[in-house]
Amino acid sequence: MRSTRIAISAAMLGALAVPVLSATAANAAPVATAATAVPSSSCSSLPLLPYEVHTKAVTIRSKATTKSTALGVLYRSHKFTVHKKSGNWLYITDKTTGVKGWVSGTYVYRDVRMCLS
Repeated sequence: MRSTRIAISAAMLGALAVPVLSATAANAAPVATAATAVPSSSCSSLPLLPYEVHTKAVTIRSKATTKSTALGVLYRSHKFTVHKKSGNWLYITDKTTGVKGWVSGTYVYRDVRMCLS
């Protein structure tokens, strides 16, 4: 009984998919012409995206190591400036508190764009 239901369901889905596939093929030509009409721009001309904290909080340290003294905490909503990189560590200034120090790049990184040109 159950295998009969599965077979009937599969047959109905197959019958429904055929019109969808043929409609997609019929609509493919206008979509392709519309895509060629859009001017392409270089991704390199766009400004870099800002760094963001991708966890609840990350510790700001005096040196680029987990064993160094903690100077503060950088929360997700805080704005900060990155001055330099050393390996996977970033030297930052927290704009909210003014604290300068190192944070791990594991938790703080720049979002990236995907260029399709």
